[in-house]
Amino acid sequence: MKWQFVIPLIFLSALSLQGKTSAHGVKIQHQITPAIKINAVYDTGLPLANAPVTVYAPNTPNKPWLKGTTDEEGNFIFSPDSSQSGYWEIKVRQAGHGQLVSIPFQVDKSDNSDNEKISNSNYYLASTSNDYNPLQKGLMIGCIVWGFVGTSLFFWRFKTQNQPQEEH
Repeated sequence: MKWQFVIPLIFLSALSLQGKTSAHGVKIQHQITPAIKINAVYDTGLPLANAPVTVYAPNTPNKPWLKGTTDEEGNFIFSPDSSQSGYWEIKVRQAGHGQLVSIPFQVDKSDNSDNEKISNSNYYLASTSNDYNPLQKGLMIGCIVWGFVGTSLFFWRFKTQNQPQEEH
C-alpha cells in the first residue's frame, strides 16, 4: 500500500528532470579601442544594470586593478594601462549571476612612433551553457531518489512502532 504512492512520485520526478533548465546566464560583449568597452546582459537580453565590475591586469591577476559598476544598460568602459600587454580579466557579477571574460590587449610599439597600435585577437568566452554534465545529473537523480527512500523509511518507522507485536 505504501509503495503505491512512492513509485509514481519517483517516476514523475524522473520525467521532470528530462527538460532543459534555463537559469539566468550572462553574456559579455566587448570592443577594444584605446579603451575597452564591455556590455553585460542576461541571456534574456536584460542588461546587468549597476552590476559590480572588477578588472584584473595581466601583470597582477590576483589583485583587482580597477573596481566599478555598469551603467543602466550594462555598459562599462575603462582605459587599460598601455604598458601592460596581455589578457585583461573582467568580472561582472550581480545577484549570483556573472561572468569572467579575458580580453587580449597588446600594444605594438614596433614602428617607433608615438601612435600605439592596439591589436585585437580572436578569443572565446567561457561557456555560458546551463546544461549539466552527466555526473551532475546522476548526482541530482540519486539525491532525489535517496530523499524519497529516506522519507518513506522515516514514516514507515512510525507505522511499525504503532502496530502491536505478535508473541511467539
